[in-house]
Amino acid sequence: MPTRQTSKPRSRRTAEARPYHHGNLRRVLIDAALQLATEGAEVSVREAARRAAVSPGAPFRHFPNREALMAAVAEEAQRRFRAEIEAALREAPASPLDRFRAYGLAYLRWAMRNPAHFEIISTGRYFAHGSSEELTRDNAELIGLSEQMLADAAAQGLLRPADLKRIQIAGRALVYGFARMNLDGHFPRWSVEASEIERMAEGVIDLFIAGIAKP
Repeated sequence: MPTRQTSKPRSRRTAEARPYHHGNLRRVLIDAALQLATEGAEVSVREAARRAAVSPGAPFRHFPNREALMAAVAEEAQRRFRAEIEAALREAPASPLDRFRAYGLAYLRWAMRNPAHFEIISTGRYFAHGSSEELTRDNAELIGLSEQMLADAAAQGLLRPADLKRIQIAGRALVYGFARMNLDGHFPRWSVEASEIERMAEGVIDLFIAGIAKP
C-alpha cells in the first residue's frame, strides 16, 4: 500500500506576519521625507513609505496624515539646526558679540547648506507650525538666545547708545532675511556668485556688529 505523503503547511506571508524591513520605522520615514523635500519632490506619507520600502499602510501607525509626518520632519530639521548652532557656540569666545557672530554664521551656513530643511522650519508651506509645540518652543529658545547675547553686550557696555529692542530685531532680521534671500534666489540679481555667498554672509554680520559696537 503506498505511503501517504502529508503536505507541508504553506508559509502564510500575511502583511501582519512580515516584520518591518527597518528596525525604527518612524526614524526611517522621517529621513525619507527629509530626502524628498531636499529633492524638491512632493512629500506624502505614501511616498515616504515607498522610499522606505515598506507597505503603504505601515506608516499610518506612526503618522495618521501628512501634517503629522511634516511636523515630525520639521522637529528633526530644527534639532539639526540647533545642534549646529550649539556646536558653534561651544567653540566661540566668551564675549557676547563674538558669540552673536558665531551664532549668526552657524545659522546662515546651516540654512544655506540645507535649504529644503530651512524652508520646512521657516515657513508654513508644509504644515501649520503652531501645531508642533516642540518646534514652537525650540524656535522661541533660539530667538531668545540671540536676544540674550545682544542684551549681555548692552549690559557690559559693548554697544553704542541705541534702543536694545531695535538692535535685537535688526539682528534677527539680518540672519533670517539673509537666509531667505539665498533660499529665494535673490543674490544673482545683486551679482553675488554662489561661491561668494558664505563670504558675503560673514561680511554682512561683521558690518552689523561694527555698526552696533562701541568704538
